[in-house]
Amino acid sequence: MSGASGQLITGVTSGLDQPVACTFTRSTRAGRLRRANLWQGGAVEISIGCRFRFEVNEPTHAVVLVEPNIEEESRVSNASFSIQPAVASSTYRDLFANRCRRLTLPVGTVDLEFAATVDATGTPDDHDDFARELHPADLPDEALAFLLPSRYCQSDQLASFALEQFGGVVPDMNGVHRVRAITQWVHDRIGFDYGVASPTTTAADVLRDGHGVCRDFAHLAIALCRALNIPARYVFGYLPDIGVPDPGSPMDFCAWMEVYIGDRWYTYDPRNNEHRIGRTIIGRGRDAADVAMVTTFGAVTLT
Repeated sequence: MSGASGQLITGVTSGLDQPVACTFTRSTRAGRLRRANLWQGGAVEISIGCRFRFEVNEPTHAVVLVEPNIEEESRVSNASFSIQPAVASSTYRDLFANRCRRLTLPVGTVDLEFAATVDATGTPDDHDDFARELHPADLPDEALAFLLPSRYCQSDQLASFALEQFGGVVPDMNGVHRVRAITQWVHDRIGFDYGVASPTTTAADVLRDGHGVCRDFAHLAIALCRALNIPARYVFGYLPDIGVPDPGSPMDFCAWMEVYIGDRWYTYDPRNNEHRIGRTIIGRGRDAADVAMVTTFGAVTLT
């Protein structure tokens, strides 16, 4: 984070690229199953949480986005948000139904912490092997905004590449084939590297440079989908390692995408390229600019 006081600083669009900035715990049962890699399905309770520490030189207003999306309310219990030193905060619902929390960071060392329990079904992300692409004229009104270029997803700049690479993939307008091809291509061709993470990296940069973090994978896949008239939106949240091999590293926030094919939105994950168990959505938007985890209206230091 850098910048003069008074600037809008979307500081932790990169909580997705700094694993030391958060902790993610899990229930004993989920942890045992993850390590044994013997997940057999069924309901499970997942403990989620994160912690941020800031050094603040002057009182600085902020918007924090770490609590589950409003649509997740029925699955969430024992939720708690705290800030030390204690200050007042309030929540509001933004344009994308995300739960945003406003507060003013006091001078000194400030700790923000969130924790909750989430009920998960124990089944992987929904998918439909026969979902079809829709002509733009047939899309619902709310999906049209997710066909347009956005700050990090310059679908207009990538249109020629998208058409050349994926224009001939789809037989009989079966949208699943094209979305899968894009997801697979991004997963295979883009290298994952925490060391190159930057809050200013765009989809075009990722395509040119060939590496990034999970938000960059998502931005590139979203831009390629939009370039082909497939609505796609950016999603980030908590993603436990249930039913997959232990990666040997602390869990982090994760970013993925949702695409509109058939008659609804479906989850696709270019970073992991697999249907996963236990995703808990924090935020949705056009790209990471809409859902930065911490936006500060002034200069603070994330330590």
